[in-house]
Amino acid sequence: MDWTALPVAPSLLGESPFWHPDEAALYWVDIPGKTLNRWHPETALHRLWPLPAEAGCCAPLPGGDLLLAMRDGLFRFDPASGRRQLLAGPPYDPRVERYNDGKADPQGRLWVGTIYEPRDAPLAVLHRWSAGKLAKMAGGVTVSNGLAFSPDGRTMLWSDTLAHRIDALDFDGADGSLSRQRIFAQFPLKMRGQDLTTYGGRPDGAAMDAEGCCWVAMFEGQRLVRLSPTGELLLSISLPVRCPTMPCFGGLDLRTLYVTSARANRPPDELAAQPAAGCVLSARVEVPGLPVNFARG
Repeated sequence: MDWTALPVAPSLLGESPFWHPDEAALYWVDIPGKTLNRWHPETALHRLWPLPAEAGCCAPLPGGDLLLAMRDGLFRFDPASGRRQLLAGPPYDPRVERYNDGKADPQGRLWVGTIYEPRDAPLAVLHRWSAGKLAKMAGGVTVSNGLAFSPDGRTMLWSDTLAHRIDALDFDGADGSLSRQRIFAQFPLKMRGQDLTTYGGRPDGAAMDAEGCCWVAMFEGQRLVRLSPTGELLLSISLPVRCPTMPCFGGLDLRTLYVTSARANRPPDELAAQPAAGCVLSARVEVPGLPVNFARG
């Protein structure tokens, strides 16, 4: 595939890209850089909003506002004014935990997991925001990541990046409940001292295509993988960056694949060899993705 980097300054850790169909624009966050970004491909205009805390993910709301899951809580954000409205405070100790990957389900509930930053215990949690209330829906992970919903809306995929594992759960769209959690894909763990050229990476963010296949960014693996609806590896696609973080589908036909990436805390020789580290990459694909689900505030 032919990858092109967007002509904007790289993020420290780009995440949570989504294509806004009403604006024909791509949004993403830079977590440690504490910014929200928007790119209009047609006009080549980039806008950046500084944020007072790290945003783990963002999702569109009807009417033009966004839902931001930040270290200091869940907020409604108005891009026109830059103002935040607190919806719910953080359900964790923000000194050691923060919101991470999140997505809205087809019914508009926001699902957002956390990262337990010491990374020494499976204390991260998956939360659901619905009808003005937060509910803990699952736990037992260290880095909640990789949320994606199947085209029929009956299966949710959920990753624990540290465990190198993607789980599948039955999803009931009527009441927003989860059941029958099972392993969808398991990747080899990184061995102590293992050279990165022999390491396949660990599952970070994910996106679903129209055929029900899941595209997963393999952090430190310098690749994307495309998994079948039952978890089999279909494709492994090389990237020009060591640390991809999350793919999404965009463009008017949803056949432009965008991939955010990271450069924070990477070795100087790696960054010198990979000038696109931290950039948003794009390439054209044959199978379109699913459109973003709008959240309900």
